[in-house]
Amino acid sequence: MQAQAVYQPQRDITGPAFSAWFKMLATLLSLALIGYVISFLLRYPSLSDGAQLFLLAAIAVVVLYWRDFLRATLTINSYGIRQTGWLVQQVGWDDVRGARLIGLSRLGWLMPPRLAVRTGTGFHTFNCGSFELFSELQRISLAYQLKS
Repeated sequence: MQAQAVYQPQRDITGPAFSAWFKMLATLLSLALIGYVISFLLRYPSLSDGAQLFLLAAIAVVVLYWRDFLRATLTINSYGIRQTGWLVQQVGWDDVRGARLIGLSRLGWLMPPRLAVRTGTGFHTFNCGSFELFSELQRISLAYQLKS
């Protein structure tokens, strides 16, 4: 079996993991969800303490996830690919077995393509929020073409 060459980007690139449009949509959805839970708590003050605590915890989870979603970045460098956010994903070039750009053909305006990376232990997906990152993901996909 022939060893696959390790990909090396032309230069280090760091940028947003999600586009401004997608962040705005997530912000509107998060604020609507938080507003609905708050209005529910105000309309039903007789809820048990456990139920109120559960709904407040749900608001806290939405706020924390939303904050990390807005700050998420994608870094492509000589070591590999790293995406920060709620969960940090990192794959070194030595671990990459294949890569393919995937996306929803009819909803490309809403959800940009993402890179699915196959490693020896599973798959990881990486989002990109800028054209520069997308161009680099295309080069990675060409370098590690997955066989369907």
